[in-house]
Amino acid sequence: MKNEELLRDIISRFKHEGMVAEIKPLGSGLINDTLLVKTAEADKPDYVLQRINHAIFTDVPLLQRNIESVTRHLRAKGVPTLTFMPLASPLSSPSFEGHGFPATFYHDASTDTYWRLSVFIPETVTVSDVTPASSYDCGLSFARFEALLTDMPEQLGETIPDFHNMELRLRQLREAVAADAAGRVGEVQGILDDLLPYADEMTQAERLHREGKLPKRICHCDTKVNNMLFDKAGRVLCVIDLDTVMPSFIFSDYGDFLRTAANTVAEDSNDYDAIHFRMDIFEAFTRGYVEGARTFLTPQETDLLPYAAALFPYMQCVRFLTDYINGDTYYKIQYPAHNLVRTLNQQRLFHEAMNHQDEMRAFFQRLL
Repeated sequence: MKNEELLRDIISRFKHEGMVAEIKPLGSGLINDTLLVKTAEADKPDYVLQRINHAIFTDVPLLQRNIESVTRHLRAKGVPTLTFMPLASPLSSPSFEGHGFPATFYHDASTDTYWRLSVFIPETVTVSDVTPASSYDCGLSFARFEALLTDMPEQLGETIPDFHNMELRLRQLREAVAADAAGRVGEVQGILDDLLPYADEMTQAERLHREGKLPKRICHCDTKVNNMLFDKAGRVLCVIDLDTVMPSFIFSDYGDFLRTAANTVAEDSNDYDAIHFRMDIFEAFTRGYVEGARTFLTPQETDLLPYAAALFPYMQCVRFLTDYINGDTYYKIQYPAHNLVRTLNQQRLFHEAMNHQDEMRAFFQRLL
């Protein structure tokens, strides 16, 4: 079966309206393959078809069950969100037994691939750059997203177990170094010597959680500005890319946004001297985030937000470095040294964030 025929067959497995007129790539995600499905009729919706990377999301039923639980909870509160289409035949994939809704993914046994289809939301845009004004809106929106999910009756599972567990990420790095599968450890020894002395400081969240001092909450866990849809007027319409919505520390949403938005360059830029941590973005995002999250944030969580701003460049640096040492088995790369460039980029950003820690704490004192 040719690729076009395969895609049309996959789409036919879902309930949808209209005739498929065109299928073309959409976006540039690092994990899943995403396609825009254009319908021939003007009065019918377009769709987004995604191939779920089940090498990363190994429990696809759990993944989609999480997403359905979250989106239904948001819709019940009148909040715009994504709509995933059920299967045309419920026998095509297991149903979400006991959860009151049908499965929204299809497993194609012939290619061992997993797929889902969602309604394309028209007249919306995603952006890759963030300004202080939009940063405030993003902080407010991601915090409100968390706040809306504090009363979810269903328990969510971890779609990627220990996704933002810094202890695990350091353990994986050390295992990669010991194996040296791609023979690259010697090349990156200087980076290792720089990062590992911070290991104890960067793993304090896990220790505080074991001591009962730090809760886990339902978080988005991938809070990039391009994981929001904006309307034509530039207002945030809804949060998207819900694969990683799961229990985590609130640092996941706060720190990971700043990791990308407060960097003066893209995370894979090799212009290392141009990398700075933007305090104007930090302050604007923090104002919005604290405003939206003040109903549930504890003093301990608030006190550690500057730590989170440094934690996530550090964590991502460790993850990129681990993948490079392992031979680039996780992240998509465009050229052989891509993960090494990403590593050096995040290493520089981490030190920039550490240099601003006192300034961040002073800002919180003024804000609170």
